[in-house]
Order: sequence, then C-alpha cells, then structure tokens
Amino acid sequence: MKICVATVLSIALLLGNSVNLRASVTGPVASDGDGPASQACPMCCQGSAAIPGIPGLPGSLGQPGSKGEPGQKGDIGQSGPMGERGAAGPQGDEGIGQPGKIGPRGVPGVVGPTGETGVKGQKGEPGETPNDSNQRVAFTVVRTSHSDTSTSHDTRLPFQATETLLPGTSFDLETGTFTCGVPGTYVFMFSVCKYYSSSDLYVHLRKNGDAVVTGLSTDSSHHEQVSGSAVVVLQRGDTMDLTMDGRAYSDSYHYTSFSGFLLYPE
Repeated sequence: MKICVATVLSIALLLGNSVNLRASVTGPVASDGDGPASQACPMCCQGSAAIPGIPGLPGSLGQPGSKGEPGQKGDIGQSGPMGERGAAGPQGDEGIGQPGKIGPRGVPGVVGPTGETGVKGQKGEPGETPNDSNQRVAFTVVRTSHSDTSTSHDTRLPFQATETLLPGTSFDLETGTFTCGVPGTYVFMFSVCKYYSSSDLYVHLRKNGDAVVTGLSTDSSHHEQVSGSAVVVLQRGDTMDLTMDGRAYSDSYHYTSFSGFLLYPE
C-alpha cells in the first residue's frame, strides 16, 4: 500500500515539472515576424504535454530502532474494599480428631465392706493342656510287692513306682489311672503275674471304665504271666486303667507293669 501511494506521488510531481518546464521554454513569441513581441494565447502557443518518466524504485526499509530502556515499576495500588460475605458452603466430612489429654486421676473411693462368703462351687473339669503336636507322652509303672486279693472285676490295680514318666504325662499311681492330655492315637501294654496260689486271674484294660482287652490265667499250680495290648484313640480327658479279679504277684524284679505312649497326635 505504501509503495502504490509513493508511485502515484512520483507521477504527479513529474507531470507538474514537465508543464512548468514547457511553459518556460516556449515563452512569448513575435507576431507576424515584425514589431515587438506580443503575448500569445497560452491555449494556442502551448505545445503537447510530455510523456511522464518512469517512477523510481522505492527506497529500502530502514533498520529497526534499538529497544528502549524499561520504565520504572509503578507503585502498588491501594487495596479495594472488602466484598460481601459469600453464602456458607456444604458441611464437610466428619474428621478424626486427635485424642484428648488424659484427665487427672480421681480420688480413690471408699473401701466397701467385705461380702459374705458364697457357697462353694462344684469341682471343675480337668484343665486343658496345650495341644502341642510335638509333645511326647509315655509312661511305664510297676508294682514292687504283691497286691491284695480281689474278688471283683471292677477292682483297680494300683502301682507303686514309675520307671518312665515323660513331662506332661498324667498318671495317678494310687488309682493306676492314666489321663489323656494330648488327643491322639496311643498304644497300651500290660503284664501282670498271677500269684501261684490264686486259682484264677482276670486283668482288664479299660477306657473310661469300659473293657478294651482282657487277659486270663486259670492255672493255680504256679505263677503265670497275663498280658495284653491295644491301640486306642483318646481325646483330652479320657482315662485308661487296669482292673483285676484275683491276686497279682510282684517284687523288686517288677513282674507286674503297665505301659503306654502316644503314637500319633491328633
């Protein structure tokens, strides 16, 4: 756009200069060749207009000026007036607060009077031994003297000494009773010597009072060994014992014995 305007202005200047130059060259001319020069009519005496010259090329663009120095920072304006208070937002989720401080200890209360002694409760069940699958249970008990003569199949055979009693194994010598503390599969064996003058000897291996296996001797002419064994599954609190009808023989050589051990824990 700037180049077009410059071109038009150049053409106009050239035309103007051409007209002035022609007027000055033509000037006044003589009239009929005699007498002083007379003024001729410009319309009659002016020649035709010259052809305008070719416009010059536009000049090159100037170099951009250098960047000015930054102005000084203006002063901070005054704070505007406080706006109106907005509407309350929705209630937030309930937060978890920190625990409060422990309050001071209260004054100790007055010691109350001693109450009356209550009625004695019934004896509780035997306590449970921890069920340790690695626990070992085994016993061997013996008699060191002859037993009394029994005439009842329900007479328990007591024992007088322990040859083996592993920790955690419960055996009552006075009643000849083993009490299970670790549930599992057990093996029991007994060997009772019949007193020679006794006519018969019955020996019963019992679980919770019921016979499991029985040994018998009816020879009254000499001593005879009565034995038996059984594999029994027991739960905690089950009992095993021996009962006999007759008389058992024994001394320091331990002819009468009772053994048992845990084969597999439950």
